[in-house]
Amino acid sequence: MAVQLNKGRALGLLDMTPMIDMVFNLLIFFMVVSQFASEERDLKVVLPDGSEAMPLTVKPREIFINVDQDGRYFVRSQEVTAEELSQLLVQAALNNPASQSVIIRGDKRAAWNFVATAMRLCNQAGIRDYSASLADEK
Repeated sequence: MAVQLNKGRALGLLDMTPMIDMVFNLLIFFMVVSQFASEERDLKVVLPDGSEAMPLTVKPREIFINVDQDGRYFVRSQEVTAEELSQLLVQAALNNPASQSVIIRGDKRAAWNFVATAMRLCNQAGIRDYSASLADEK
């Protein structure tokens, strides 16, 4: 006697045709898109030169200007005058026109006008990225 299995109605209702159609449509879409992408990469274009672009000549490094209580300026542990500081800032701005930063640290006992002078020298050199703070000498 043959055994009859009842597969149920669920398998009879699940139609695979729309899902197969979607897979084929996606396959055709991605094949066409990849063809256009490769043609776009192969297009020979002569790009213009950047006339205003300036190469980075020196690795940007923050400049620390320390002002002691007597109003003397120190850069890299060497005392410099205001004129030397101005020349140093101009050279740093020429080396890194867009990315030079300066940190001005003033002794809390120093007159604020010495720190303001360092800020003015930064502005004259074209350095806009600077910050000033008062530091405790210990």
